[in-house]
Amino acid sequence: MPARTVLASADIDRALTRIAHEILEANKGGTDLVLMGIPRRGYPLARRLAAKIAAADPSVDAAAITGQLDVTMFRDDLARQPTRPPHPTELPPSGIDGKVVVLVDDVLFSGRTIRAALDALIDLGRPRAVRLAVLVDRGHRELPIRADHVGKNLPTAAVETVRVRLAETDTPAVDEVVIEGTV
Repeated sequence: MPARTVLASADIDRALTRIAHEILEANKGGTDLVLMGIPRRGYPLARRLAAKIAAADPSVDAAAITGQLDVTMFRDDLARQPTRPPHPTELPPSGIDGKVVVLVDDVLFSGRTIRAALDALIDLGRPRAVRLAVLVDRGHRELPIRADHVGKNLPTAAVETVRVRLAETDTPAVDEVVIEGTV
């Protein structure tokens, strides 16, 4: 089946702008805020969100609130999935203790990656609160996990695949979200 583009570059940018403003509003500003992106595509999305937050709140330093959280060793499917190369976990200079941590990922599906992220996060410190921001929520949850900030709710069939392509991680360098295997 042909792939169907559901978000183009401008749509992704608008969604991230909206999410950034939602995060600022929910947090009452950029104080004590940390964005932790989940590799591969969650980290570039976290950096983009941090830049948008810093543009809206000049007291925020985008680089100082952004980190990367590798969840590889916390996944419950390591025995069934092919080997994944781990990515470095990078904490912001101020750490996560007492902060509002927003986990950032590209697609929320079963909820298992976010469960692994919560386990990894707790090993690193004690945040005041943890929230979740995703570009796409496609449903089909296996665990009781819900995103606080969603770019696009995208009801899909279980046999479909949602692909997020970002200029920072993919070739060709393009920003888009496509559904493959459309029935």
